[in-house]
Amino acid sequence: MVAVELHVPAGVAPKPSIEFHPVPCPYGPVQQFAAGRRAAVAALSSAGSTDRIVPRDPDGRPRFPREFAGSISHTQHLAVAVVVPGVEAVGVDIEDATISPRVAAFVLRERERRTLLPPGGEYTPRDLFAAKEAAFKAMNGAGTLGEFLFWRIEISPSDDALIASYDGEPVPVWARSEAGLSFAVAIRR
Repeated sequence: MVAVELHVPAGVAPKPSIEFHPVPCPYGPVQQFAAGRRAAVAALSSAGSTDRIVPRDPDGRPRFPREFAGSISHTQHLAVAVVVPGVEAVGVDIEDATISPRVAAFVLRERERRTLLPPGGEYTPRDLFAAKEAAFKAMNGAGTLGEFLFWRIEISPSDDALIASYDGEPVPVWARSEAGLSFAVAIRR
């Protein structure tokens, strides 16, 4: 199983508990859902929660125990869950799909493409897609920004993270690529 290492600097938030779980054959939605929940239970356990049940809210989002903000994502073959105790919301995304130039032009603003993609930046279109999706989950998880589309989030470079913002609300996002995967975590304090 492939896992992506991610460093969130000390002092930014409590240490995130990140757990990966493989999706078993035949890799369908049922198996992806179950793998995500297994990863969530492991992340909750690692974070110190005694409550290890992650039911679905009516809108389909996972509902983590109080005081343990969490998020789940999956590809066809790998699920990941992130839990951070004591923060307002968390978002995670893992991507293995190639993001075409056409999709990148739609999802990323001109400034984002110019400053964050090579040659000026160090991120891939898939990294930035994952960063926007993780930020969307963290921003939407708090339920204060209303309905919006994830590509409306603006991403800017920062010292050790990306800063995602929408409607004046900034959220730090850490994104990383490894072994054909892009992985991003956003933590809203």
